[in-house]
Order: sequence, then structure tokens, then C-alpha cells
Amino acid sequence: MAGSSIPVIDLGPWRSGDRDARARTAARVDEALREAGFLLVTGHGVDPAPAARIREAARAFFRLPAAAKEPYAVTVGGRGWLGPGAEANSYAEGTASPPDLKESWSCAADDPTGDAAVDAEWFRPNAWPAEVPELRALVSQYLGLMRALCDELLELLATALGLDEDHFTRHTSHPTWGFNLNWYPGTEVVGPPLPGQFRIGPHTDFGTVTVLDRQPGSGGLQIHTDSGGWEDAPYDPAALTVNIGDLMARWTGDRWRAGRHRVLPPPAEELISLVYFYECDAHTRVESLPAPVGRVVHDPVDSHAYLRDKLRAISVPAGRTTSG
Repeated sequence: MAGSSIPVIDLGPWRSGDRDARARTAARVDEALREAGFLLVTGHGVDPAPAARIREAARAFFRLPAAAKEPYAVTVGGRGWLGPGAEANSYAEGTASPPDLKESWSCAADDPTGDAAVDAEWFRPNAWPAEVPELRALVSQYLGLMRALCDELLELLATALGLDEDHFTRHTSHPTWGFNLNWYPGTEVVGPPLPGQFRIGPHTDFGTVTVLDRQPGSGGLQIHTDSGGWEDAPYDPAALTVNIGDLMARWTGDRWRAGRHRVLPPPAEELISLVYFYECDAHTRVESLPAPVGRVVHDPVDSHAYLRDKLRAISVPAGRTTSG
């Protein structure tokens, strides 16, 4: 990881309660997020064993015949199977491209708020594949760990900005979130990529923070910085990869940048990534922090109107299959 702009942040000193150690950790986080919007986080306490079991169960589902997966097919933002050709993430940046070379099993927040309109859009029940019954319990346990970790990260981010520790978590009492099991098949399944086609095209995530559990291997994750352009994301088997999304960048007045990234076209091997997208309470008013913290004053946005538009942008309609 020598020369990488992505630092390793150990949560141990942050959790120690020592004021100086917490301040040093927060300062490093602030510096890193100004450059690339990415961190590698260790000392998180998340046992890697559940993720390995989730991958095993997910692989069993993804290797089923297409006819067996089709009953679970959904569009972007749905709960179930996103099949080949469902997404083209580069469209979120306004860049045309062929569909991303992946499949996903997606689930999202499903604990109703009691507001019928909000629940119908953002807190619908999740689907689970009958062919792989163990997946539900494995994922549910993992999601609880991710929710707790993301709230802790938001407290760290608030401290890094010199704000009250609960500045962001006061807006996550009943948050939305999304979770993708992304399957990147090898070339023996998808064939050679089209010109301009990626496993996931260049984009930024849409919410507050994203936590990525990467599988070892040549996954091709790259991050973009102004100083270095596209570079391979560093990998640490003990770390989770964390990046901030568009809502958090707007919230900070672009003091921090949303982590722009892509996943290169496939080599021979398949990979499965676990991706947890954290957001905030439905219809939070996101206003840019003023100077001297923020640099740019964006118009305030309704968080979930913003998210809705972003999800719509990356959905591949019938007929959008090439960069032309």
C-alpha cells in the first residue's frame, strides 16, 4: 500500500476513549476524505467468518440456471435478483456505457416506520431465495453488524468535522440502507466485454457511507483522485473498505469528496463482494455545512428524492444495451 492515497484507519484508538487518540484518528480521517473519499478500516471487530459463509450461500444461488433465478428478478431499488444487464452505473455521472457485467442479490431496510407512503417505497419486505434457505439468517446477522458500524463511523466523521458526535446519527434513528451481494462472473460466463464495459462503471455511491467487504483476488477495484487519476485500490485482508457517498459530500459542502470508483472488466475468476450502503432517515433535509467547514454551498435536498433520482439514473431500460 506504499504510495496509496487511501490510509488504513484503526478504530482501536478511537474506541479507547482516550481524547488525544480519538482526536488523532479523526484528523487522519478528515485528511483522507478530502483526497479520495476512501478509507481502509481495521479494528472494526467484524468477524470475517460470516462473510465467508454468505459468499458460499450466494454462490450457490448465482450458479443456478437463469430460469430458477428469474422468479426473483427485480429492477434497481428492488429486493431480489438483479440479473445481467440491469444496471449501468456510469449513467449516474451522465456517461453512456454498456450494462455492468455483474449480477446482484439485493435487500434493503424492511422495518416499517408506520408512515404508509414512506414504507411503501423505502421499507418493503425483503425476498429470499427458497433454493438457498440459509442465506436469510446469515445476511440478517451481518446487516446488524453493518448498521452498528456505520453509526459509529458517522460519529467519527462528525468528530472529524469538529461537530457534535451525534450530528449525523440524529438523522439515523430509522434509516434506509441497501445491501448488495455482487457476483462478478468470469469471462467463461459473460464472454469478452464490449468497448467501454466494466464490471461496474465509474460512479460514486449515493448515500452517506458505504462499507465494502472485498474478496481476495484480482477484483479490479479502482479509485480516482485528482492527483493520481485511476489507481488500484489497496487491499488489506484485515480491513473493510469504506467510502463516502454523494449525500455526505453535499452535507459537508464538498469538504469531502464522494469516493469515485469502478470495477474493471473481468479476468478469468469470479468474485463476490458484500456491499452495505448506508443512508439516513427518510426525507432528511441535507444542507451543506457552512464555511469554514464546507467549501461549496449546495441547494438543500430531500435525501430520498435525491436517492430516488440516482437509482432511476442507473436503471437500464429495455433497449439501452450499448454505449451508442
